[in-house]
Amino acid sequence: MTRPAARGQNPPGHRAATAFRHAVRTLCVGLLVAAVASPAVHAQEVVGGPKVILSSVPFSLTVRGETELSALVEVRDAGGTLLASATAAPGVEREIRDISVDSREALPLQVRIGEAVHEVSAPYAPAWFSILPPLLAIALALIFKEVITALLAGIWLGALAVAGYNPLQATWRVVDEYIVPALGDTDGGHTQIVVFSLLLGGMVGLISRNGGTMGVVRAVAPLARNRRRGKIATMLAGLAIFFDDYANTLVVGNTMRPITDKLKLSREKLAYLVDSTAAPVAALVPISTWVGYEVSLIGDGLGSAVGEATGAEAAFLSGLSPYTVFIQTIPYLFYPLLALAFVFLTSAMNRDFGAMARAEARAAAGRGLHREGAMLATDTGKGFVQAKEGAPHRWWNAAIPVLTVVLVVLGGLYTSGRAAVGPEAALKDVFGAADPFATLLWGSLAGCLVAAALSIGQRLLSVHECIDAWVGGVKAMMIAMVILTLAWSLGAVTTDVGTADYLSQLLSGNLPLVLLPAVVFITAGAMAFATGTSWTTMAILIPLVIPLTVSLAGGTGFADGSLYGILLATTSSVLAGAIWGDHCSPISDTTVLSSTAAACDHVDHVRTQLPYAVLVGVTGLLLGSLGTSLGIPHWVALLAGVAVLAAYLRVFGTPVPEIGEEAVTEGQP
Repeated sequence: MTRPAARGQNPPGHRAATAFRHAVRTLCVGLLVAAVASPAVHAQEVVGGPKVILSSVPFSLTVRGETELSALVEVRDAGGTLLASATAAPGVEREIRDISVDSREALPLQVRIGEAVHEVSAPYAPAWFSILPPLLAIALALIFKEVITALLAGIWLGALAVAGYNPLQATWRVVDEYIVPALGDTDGGHTQIVVFSLLLGGMVGLISRNGGTMGVVRAVAPLARNRRRGKIATMLAGLAIFFDDYANTLVVGNTMRPITDKLKLSREKLAYLVDSTAAPVAALVPISTWVGYEVSLIGDGLGSAVGEATGAEAAFLSGLSPYTVFIQTIPYLFYPLLALAFVFLTSAMNRDFGAMARAEARAAAGRGLHREGAMLATDTGKGFVQAKEGAPHRWWNAAIPVLTVVLVVLGGLYTSGRAAVGPEAALKDVFGAADPFATLLWGSLAGCLVAAALSIGQRLLSVHECIDAWVGGVKAMMIAMVILTLAWSLGAVTTDVGTADYLSQLLSGNLPLVLLPAVVFITAGAMAFATGTSWTTMAILIPLVIPLTVSLAGGTGFADGSLYGILLATTSSVLAGAIWGDHCSPISDTTVLSSTAAACDHVDHVRTQLPYAVLVGVTGLLLGSLGTSLGIPHWVALLAGVAVLAAYLRVFGTPVPEIGEEAVTEGQP
């Protein structure tokens, strides 16, 4: 036991504490005096740059010069060669563009901001490396039919470059720099989409448990008596939900799946019907969550194009309304238009080819709605929510919650857009300014609440049973959410390694104007295929290709209309190509969500849809993008495209046998 110190005597610990406090006071006073006596020092720094520097691919540096006067900024390579220069205003960030190095020896860069010199370096890679991460993921997924490991491999390969080729650091970066930020991205809507999907899954669990899903099946069975009618009904449902591709995919897929299961349509076919309807219809309709984004990008491109024109041409381009240009591009959106036409043709003719025909034959013969051993994006097996024993099969218990989702989302788009642009704005501007991610959350939550209220109000389920059913529906979505998060992570990797920058560089140089729409379509498709996102592709290419078109035309031929069609075709080629690449890509979020809604193996969905997307894309490329540039009227090109697709189905398509009306109307699906 320690003896206490005598009264009036300072123990050793007390003396040490006193000395420490005295030293701290002295240090603080010294710092204060130095701060008062010395002039203010303002930081000068490089605040933004590439994660990976690609050989001969231009990149940007963002600098901030916090001096009292404007500062000269010079960027030189390691040998002292001047690469770029600019002036940075006091306290303002300045982006220095079009910096390029062609060898590893050029690093580190020397960035002089006023009198301060900073060294800037990043891992170096050849330009072709930027396409390896997405290609690796896509190849592994298609070869081994397992998408999660494939996505992880692609993310790790990109992270390897970002981490300076340190394998251990790359492994840590996969989690802390890519997966976690991708899941927590509220600005890009990732978090909202995950929550929306999980809430919608919970709603599906509720309406399945209370018997509503079976009620819809029995109500629709007299109308969808065969496979042909069932496919057309699914397409029409997709056309009806035109305002957002995410809502379209999840609502239509989850609603129609029990019906198509009863008709013995393969899950691959349902995923195709959902995927090939959602984005095309959202991109074509002038009132949707896409239109504001597309119009703003077109406006940016027109603003840049004015500088490439002179006289009457410049006045004509500056007077164009971006929304009017968007409307005028719709007849040139050959891939979305032909994709919708092909969905109808395959449904009405009841013919398929390739892997899709084999999947349909398997399902029609009763050998399984999906491939044996398939890893379904949504678990609809024994653990999936089943109707409660004895619950009446009332169709409105499913229809009312689904209709609630649609109406709340539409109302939310209108009210949020109206609040942003004011009460006098046109409807197109209202939808363009709306907040789609918030409204999707409102709609899915409202659907859950209405489904629970109907279940409890009719005494079909207790509160505890509602919670269990909702949780069961959420659990069924977990595999899809893992795939979706990894796909977003791979998208972030492609941004860091400069995949889109490398692919967009393919458009540089002198091209014959007549080939520009076709080249733009291919480039946009490749970019969306490699990055998994059509919106990023549009954001990069539209502001680039509009002024490029004007520049290649010499700034003339637009006011008199002789070359205006080329401008419209080139602009629409970005939109169409982005959707085309999105449909072909295993790492696209809408492709993942389509597999989710259809409860299909994701790789099987990609394998069966890919030949269809390639056929439609090549037809649109040859007859549309290239044909209209050679003088074919757009309506002739469109009709010819539909005729070619119908002829291909007639010659190479395999008729899918019907299963008989008695099989549709009897028993459970």
